[in-house]
Amino acid sequence: MDSARQDATPVPGQRMGIMNWSDDRVELLKKLWGEGLSASRIAVELGGISRNSVIGKVHRLGLSGRAKNPSSGLPRQRKPRAASHLARMGRPGVRGNTALAPLQAYEMDLDVEAEPVENVIPLGQRCSILELTDSKCRWPIGDPSSADFFFCGGRTAENLPYCGYHCRIAYQPVADRRRERRLLRG
Repeated sequence: MDSARQDATPVPGQRMGIMNWSDDRVELLKKLWGEGLSASRIAVELGGISRNSVIGKVHRLGLSGRAKNPSSGLPRQRKPRAASHLARMGRPGVRGNTALAPLQAYEMDLDVEAEPVENVIPLGQRCSILELTDSKCRWPIGDPSSADFFFCGGRTAENLPYCGYHCRIAYQPVADRRRERRLLRG
């Protein structure tokens, strides 16, 4: 091999040279790893290799986690808090996993809206796709593949594609949609 590749001195902006792991360097790596040094520190000690090289070699060798100081196994003591931190306001609602909480905990007494009356569209108001304009409701009625398919054709609400009745159906607030789904499931 050529001597430039053996010399693993890092050059700024370039990748590190190819590293041959000699038996001596592997033993030193094992020793430093066992002492609990970080991969970065081991890379500096070995010289000319990156932190990632050290991590890769450690994994290939199957070395276990680094040794820890005896004190690191014990839980750390907390700093005492000032008395003002101890008086906290209680949190409203249910704590913990709320996905399985009973719905009553979140629901208020909601006014049940009357079922919307089916909108009967007069024959003169109905229109085909060719007859649609910006001022006509674009709400589709029926099956598009059937001969009796049509669009509502009513006067649209300002800057919207639908009439007032169909806007209430199309643009429901999120809370209303969720409530309706719960009622359908329940």
